[in-house]
Amino acid sequence: MTDTAHPETAAPSLDKTTPDKTTLDIIDIFHILPHRFPFLLIDRVIEIQRKQRIVAIKNVTINEPFFAGHFPNLPIMPGVLIVEAIAQAGGALLLTEVEDPKDKLIMFTGIERAKFRRPVVPGDQLRIEVELKNWRVRPRMIAVRMEGIVYVGDRRVAEAVVSCQLVETARGRGGSDGAGATADSDDPE
Repeated sequence: MTDTAHPETAAPSLDKTTPDKTTLDIIDIFHILPHRFPFLLIDRVIEIQRKQRIVAIKNVTINEPFFAGHFPNLPIMPGVLIVEAIAQAGGALLLTEVEDPKDKLIMFTGIERAKFRRPVVPGDQLRIEVELKNWRVRPRMIAVRMEGIVYVGDRRVAEAVVSCQLVETARGRGGSDGAGATADSDDPE
């Protein structure tokens, strides 16, 4: 446990007026990411380097709902959820860097070079290391590209490069301006 105070409504601040926070517990993560059970796939952040890198932990338990069907008698965490855990860790890094994170939505725009090297099973603890490769600011949108590597112990189990956009929540839902987030013209490369 940490000695961190948990604000009731505010997301953790990493701005220059306060000491940089380098870890986040589950309550802090709830204040940053919109995801909830059963789709929240990070449990703790153990390291943050602003606009550079984040390291998160996911404890994989037999109680995960996907194990009921993936696969009966041979529970294996789906690879797409491991990639989603990479994106959520990256999202936690991004949302601590913007004003009004509650008004923002992170949308996947691409997955490249995904590799799954070993199965992830109940009892494993994922160490998700995400490094920011590109950060591009455009009007009403931020586009990013991140490389994630996932370990169980010292063994690499998965990796992927993910691209996403950070957009206004109303825009991501096809808000009144009619604009929706698209990956076609706003690729962060």
